[in-house]
Amino acid sequence: MIGDHVSSENTTFRFLRSSPDFLHALLDNSSACILLLDSNMRLQAFNDAFRTIFSNKPDEHLLYKRCGEAIGCANHVEEGKDCGETSKCCDCELRKAALMAYAENLTIFKKRISREFYRVDDRKELRHLQFSVRSIRFQSTRYVFLLIEDVSHLVELSAETSKQKDLIEKLQRELGKREI
Repeated sequence: MIGDHVSSENTTFRFLRSSPDFLHALLDNSSACILLLDSNMRLQAFNDAFRTIFSNKPDEHLLYKRCGEAIGCANHVEEGKDCGETSKCCDCELRKAALMAYAENLTIFKKRISREFYRVDDRKELRHLQFSVRSIRFQSTRYVFLLIEDVSHLVELSAETSKQKDLIEKLQRELGKREI
């Protein structure tokens, strides 16, 4: 029984190897996008959160598209070129990290980027993302495992908090001047 394993072996998920349904439930109920890319950075698999956060067309067929094309990268859309071939691809931190993970077996945790993406309604939107990437091997094939979280709301809250802090400090200075 899964509950017994969780309580007695809560430091590992090895027991889940015999429970693919539970693994699917975990992946599909994650709020983070989970992508599996091949050596050409083409999408081989993704979880449900991916469509919610990134798909720029409803009911779009996303498998085997390059990462930037699947996530609605503004550079891909505006230049009309494939992911990896736009004028900005050489500076794309997401792409560089995925390529390094594959080529050099590097693991990158919680790196943040801010980029523009197109939404379903063809509106361009600035998104703040946090991602982790690593190379994995499954059935003798290497893949890039990419986990992406949209942290835009956290960045916006942080900016608002900073503005409020600055305003409070300004008001405190003004009050201090009046007391003299």
